[in-house]
Amino acid sequence: MTEPSLLCVHAHPDDEALWTGGTLARFADAGARTGVVTCTWTEGTRRVAELARSLEILGAGEPRLLGYADGNAGLSAPGAARFVDAPLDEAVGRLVGHIRDFRPDAVITYDGYGGYGHPDHVHTHRVTLAAVEAAGYDQLYPAAGPPWRPGALYLVTLPRSIVRSAWEDLFGAAPGGDQTLPGIPDDEVTATVDVRPWVERKWAAVRAHESEIERGASMGLLTALPEATRDRLLATEWYTGGDPKLSLLV
Repeated sequence: MTEPSLLCVHAHPDDEALWTGGTLARFADAGARTGVVTCTWTEGTRRVAELARSLEILGAGEPRLLGYADGNAGLSAPGAARFVDAPLDEAVGRLVGHIRDFRPDAVITYDGYGGYGHPDHVHTHRVTLAAVEAAGYDQLYPAAGPPWRPGALYLVTLPRSIVRSAWEDLFGAAPGGDQTLPGIPDDEVTATVDVRPWVERKWAAVRAHESEIERGASMGLLTALPEATRDRLLATEWYTGGDPKLSLLV
């Protein structure tokens, strides 16, 4: 059986490695076409150069960019609108063009909470859902190419038990209620991808984003985790939605 072609849609450079790096590497090694659309940052920036290196490590082709500015970094796309401020119809049209050009069997993006509530992630979810639907209609965005309807849409997510465990390793105790944690109840996860054989490649792709490691923030938290905890986080990728016929359930 031919492996399905996968197109991931992410908000920022580094998200492709952190959230879906193992899935991309696994399917690329199996002979599938894999690609990534990144909604923010533009050519000529350090972070897009790092993105190109990460995609090379993961076997996911060249960067595909929507060209908008990161909500927290004005120099990410000089002269361009912030992604969260751009006209919805414009952003959807740009992504439709990439979907029709790549013609994926499955599209992957974040869950409705954007994984952990980041506004750019949440907006990426919304734009991607609209674009996946619109890409199949020849009446919509005719200049973006012939229509294409992906067979499935997967939403990358985190089970709350994993988030709680990592939180406890970092801070000694998790906050009181589950609603204060990112992620979803464990029983709502519908697809689990075991990427243990690709953990080293995934971590290498993460480390390609040197500017984010230097900056600290969430990348700093990941590098601060005990190696066993970090490997446990990186060795599995979790999804909701999708279609079992595409064999992403493993």
